[in-house]
Amino acid sequence: MMKDYESLSVLQRNRVQDRAYFMSYRNEQDAITYERERSHGFMLLNGLWKFHYAETPELAPESFEQEDFDVSEWDDLKVPSSWQMHGYGRPHYTNVQYPFPVDPPHIPSENPTGSYRREFYVAKELLQEQMYLRFEGVDSAFHVWINGKFVGYSTGSRVPAEFDVTPFLREGKNTISVRVYQWSATTYIEDQDMWWLSGIFRDVYLVAKPKVHVFDFFVKTTFDASYTDANLDVEAVIQSHVEKAGSHKVDVQLFDGNFQEVATASQDVNSENQIAIQIPVAAPNKWTAETPYLYHLLITLKNENDEVMEVIPAKVGFRQVELKDGLIQVNGVPIMFKGVNRHDHHPDLGRAVPIEWMIKDIKLMKEHNINAVRTAHYPNDPRFYDLCNEYGLYVIDEADLECHGFVFTDNMHQLSQDPEWKEAYVDRMRRMVERDKNHPSIIIWSLGNESGFGENHIEMAQWAKQKDPTRLVHYEGETRDILTKSNNNPQVLHEAADMFSTMYSSVELMDQLGSRTDLQQPHILCEFAHAMGNGPGGFKEYFETFYKHKRLQGGFVWEWLDHGIRQFTPDGEEYFAYGGDFGEPFHDSNFVMDGMVMADRTPSPALIEYKKVIEPVKVEVENLEEGLVRVLNQYDFIDLTHLELSWSVVSNGEILDSGTLESPKVLPGESVEVKIPFTLPNLIKIQSDVWLNIEFRQATATKWANAGHEVAWAQFELPVQVNQAASEIKVCSPLSVNEEGKNLVVQGDDFQLVFNRAYGVINSWKQQGIELLEEGPRLNVWRAPTDNDILGIEDEFGVQKEEKDWKLHGVHLMQHRVKAVEYDLSPNKDTLTISVNTRFAPPALAWGFDITYTYTITADGTIKINVLSEKTGKSSRTLPKIGLQMKLKNQFDQVQWYGRGPGESYADSKLANRFGIWSKTVDEMYTTYAVPQENGNRSDVRWAKVTDKSGVGLLTEGENFNFSVHHFTTENIETARHPYDLVKQDYIVFNVDHKQQGLGSASCGPGVLEQYQLKNESFGFTTIFKGI
Repeated sequence: MMKDYESLSVLQRNRVQDRAYFMSYRNEQDAITYERERSHGFMLLNGLWKFHYAETPELAPESFEQEDFDVSEWDDLKVPSSWQMHGYGRPHYTNVQYPFPVDPPHIPSENPTGSYRREFYVAKELLQEQMYLRFEGVDSAFHVWINGKFVGYSTGSRVPAEFDVTPFLREGKNTISVRVYQWSATTYIEDQDMWWLSGIFRDVYLVAKPKVHVFDFFVKTTFDASYTDANLDVEAVIQSHVEKAGSHKVDVQLFDGNFQEVATASQDVNSENQIAIQIPVAAPNKWTAETPYLYHLLITLKNENDEVMEVIPAKVGFRQVELKDGLIQVNGVPIMFKGVNRHDHHPDLGRAVPIEWMIKDIKLMKEHNINAVRTAHYPNDPRFYDLCNEYGLYVIDEADLECHGFVFTDNMHQLSQDPEWKEAYVDRMRRMVERDKNHPSIIIWSLGNESGFGENHIEMAQWAKQKDPTRLVHYEGETRDILTKSNNNPQVLHEAADMFSTMYSSVELMDQLGSRTDLQQPHILCEFAHAMGNGPGGFKEYFETFYKHKRLQGGFVWEWLDHGIRQFTPDGEEYFAYGGDFGEPFHDSNFVMDGMVMADRTPSPALIEYKKVIEPVKVEVENLEEGLVRVLNQYDFIDLTHLELSWSVVSNGEILDSGTLESPKVLPGESVEVKIPFTLPNLIKIQSDVWLNIEFRQATATKWANAGHEVAWAQFELPVQVNQAASEIKVCSPLSVNEEGKNLVVQGDDFQLVFNRAYGVINSWKQQGIELLEEGPRLNVWRAPTDNDILGIEDEFGVQKEEKDWKLHGVHLMQHRVKAVEYDLSPNKDTLTISVNTRFAPPALAWGFDITYTYTITADGTIKINVLSEKTGKSSRTLPKIGLQMKLKNQFDQVQWYGRGPGESYADSKLANRFGIWSKTVDEMYTTYAVPQENGNRSDVRWAKVTDKSGVGLLTEGENFNFSVHHFTTENIETARHPYDLVKQDYIVFNVDHKQQGLGSASCGPGVLEQYQLKNESFGFTTIFKGI
């Protein structure tokens, strides 16, 4: 006989009808607290349960649900949790592939099974109530018993399962038993890009309801044609569990945010046990992500004696979502999604995410100008949506449905077109929509992710639109089907979805599709800018394209966070594990580490860059000489009066002038000219740039930020006439130059150089008698490849794997061969010129560069190195970088520079870093990615100092160069798989780079944009060094 968890036809047993997530209370005073603990009869069953783990259901203890079964020797396991996070089985990460043979609906015989038991106590008075047991999330299927009696069964890991347990409870001690199966037939539609984790991972609780109670309700808001006045529609379903219920009525009260009454209405419950009330509301405050104003709604059920049976509170946002003029509009206004995709993940708890971490995520999003989240790829914890309502985030709520692994069967559409799977598909849509239908933050329902496209999706969409016509429907798979069949030249619109939605489309393709005026549906990127490792690059160009075409309404970065699991080495060093770290026989490695925040929620450089690109205020130059700039408001709904404008004029780190202004009251989408009333001193030191900094900060505190939080900024170099006063002339002794074997020894007043003519490199550099070098500067074109360099999906995105191309052409193995060294000392002995001709080429191949190094050494200790190259032969298309690499003595660990900072930056990801003078230690210059790779670069640098704590060291000057300093070698960073693989050297690696290849997002998506590619061709550059 087929077992429930093996059967596609048994999705559940005895579950009650799906309904909204809410709590009910016995009086208004408790209701308005929204504290579920004050809900009458609420009993949270989280905590320690007795737990038994078995490799298969057959090995799980029989009759464990019986009350006399002894579980005293079982382990204790905290609920909610994922059992793999506590040593039972092991976490297993795959992106696409199933962890078992693809033979639906059949699952492996090896099906890890968890048996749970605990006791709880029920007061006598609760036996007069209707009692419901609710599981918010169990992966992947489970049976439940109370007091040895079978209650029910459910599938669907990330949607709720609720059972009426009234007949099973007794006064005093009760026992609940749950058996959870890791695999079930419906696992085939839960193949999301994440860890395979199992167990009761969300809250479990009991709720008590009166025998006659509000079982469900649905709140809708609609506006008039001018979006001024609104209607509040409240529909409710009343359930009666007594033979003679008598008559009942429902009172509806609407209060503003301060609990001042706005409107009331009342209606008797009809013969179908329903009510439908419409309340007109004049000019309500509107809910948007920018203005998340919430009203309080109380739904009160009363009996025929006018006695209160229960009170249900709900927070209501007045907003209207529609597809209008071919655009997604909220309250009649087209919006721009500046979004992210978010998985439920905690580094220690797996998918059992505490609410404090949900709040942390949402605050970080708001602080970084993010306005939308896609719950990839399943409904999140229900409390997450409450927080989105309150803090202000648009939500695409996505069904718990993905069968991406069928791509390996050459039929991605198999399950989506199979009528036997229709009910499983619709079941997930129904349970999500019913649970989440009262959240104003949710403006779009999504049919799931990467499951091909078929009739089952159409059934899902039709059900959702019939149930809830107030929201739009999204599904990327339908767009993919349309674009594939039309070779990216769509001629038809969607049947299920209300919008075009693509993943990782290039800027070029988005520009092409955005210009199509014949497509009367908007276009969003549900995933773009894959944030794996060091990257992505190119945020700026995406949003320039979005704002260029009104059909393009933004996108959602993949993704919010790294799914790292916190682990420790034997000596206690922390690291975050990824695929393969738990001995899985097959896995997708670190593809799970692709977030804009690290697993512990440390923001990555990508998040800082994203904040800058999507900032809601832009400033452009009008006339800097007159202090005129143009301020553009890129909010969708609000003006700028909630912000304070501050400005400063800075040179060499010194503030020359500063002030504050009232932010202009400019409407969304409009701009205004603003005069910054700065003055400049008459004399400016030679070589000193002068910058105008403009900042927009929160004038007052909000729910997500303190007053003074920076929302947006701009920086402009002022056109200042530099004073050319005579520079101080340093009188230096003539240079002393002596040949000592193959070495050339150069002596100045406070420095000594030893130049090795055999290798064409500086061997030693002493400044004030202190040795600076471990190894002198030489040409270097290699970097530790980034995830984006290494990966590249050639068949889907046409992106070559850069690292593969580089290594095929030996770029990582370049060698120097010195051909000639000549030197010349000027007649007055104040300048020494050394010319070194070399061949710079890889082994076994014929291509390379003919290089001429020209060292110009002056008596004041300045060394100017000019590198000129001529490329020959057939080579790689691009290079990782071009520059000089040297090794400094270990004590030179203090870094100061003038250029972009304070964070790392690259050619296609540098807007978040402003020009200034910055200081860090070498340790602080390193960015700790889960997998070590190229990091820590600073770009557009004018000068950089690397010194010891006394200030002795090396100064580097140039024109907009790059540099980085590390305690680790490039080879070590490249081969390390975790930070604990890095070995700190007793020297410092100092890279001074003329150029670097951009980052791109080829790990899943387009590569580096053309303008940020470093082409492999002849080059030349000059770098100046000086001992200090």
